Amino acid sequence: MKNKIVLITGATSGIGKALAFEFGKQGSQVAITGRREKELQEVKQQLENQGISCLAITGDVSIEADAKQMVEQTVKHFGALDILINNAGISMRALFQDLDIEVFKKVMDINFYGTVYCTKYALPHILQTKGSIVGISSINGRRATPARSAYSASKYAMEGFLESIRMEVMKKGVHVLSVCPGFTASNIRNTALTADGKIQGESPRAEGKMMSAEETAHHIYKAVINRRRDLILTFQGKLAVWLTKWMPGTMDKITYNFMAKEPDSPFK
Repeated sequence: MKNKIVLITGATSGIGKALAFEFGKQGSQVAITGRREKELQEVKQQLENQGISCLAITGDVSIEADAKQMVEQTVKHFGALDILINNAGISMRALFQDLDIEVFKKVMDINFYGTVYCTKYALPHILQTKGSIVGISSINGRRATPARSAYSASKYAMEGFLESIRMEVMKKGVHVLSVCPGFTASNIRNTALTADGKIQGESPRAEGKMMSAEETAHHIYKAVINRRRDLILTFQGKLAVWLTKWMPGTMDKITYNFMAKEPDSPFK
């Protein structure tokens, strides 16, 4: 990855930030994006303190014009684009019957349309470099969970989009990777939206017992190097996907019971 140009969306924290350091330490030149200017500049400074060449671009992937300028600024600054990592995302936690439909739309706009917009404008450049398009999906893209209807739908949509794009470019030298992390220590549950669109604030799960963002980023880096098609992480995540394939009805019950044990579960 030395001197490869990598654009990572949603890089102010969690997996996105860890990916910026992982690729940067391997010699890549990194463009990072995020909606929060202050946090984005802090990550940029941390990367540069490690000797990593970095460009920070403030923007919202759910806005098509922002997604376009993220790609354009990256190419203008570095001269090319080798790898796009669609990482920006948001979660939610509420029963669908209680959920404000605008919250559903917001989750779809960021998680799904953000990936569509960024990929649309990055693809011509990645076709030139025969590079990689990466989507940070979720186990929820293979196994839906209750009280995460919008999140699950957005990740299923991302999976279908990436699968279609993969076949379109498979004979043109472009690599498309779908990543399904299991539970990963990040702030995605802290910033998850409630039924009325407010920030949840506190994670309902034990973050310290999860795979770290740094370990997740290392697995993703290796998957890009090896141009893998899919990456499913954690034993629990792999088991969930396998059982869903072979025992879908049973997995509905297992998943319900598992999620019902969360603190303040909305469907006890």
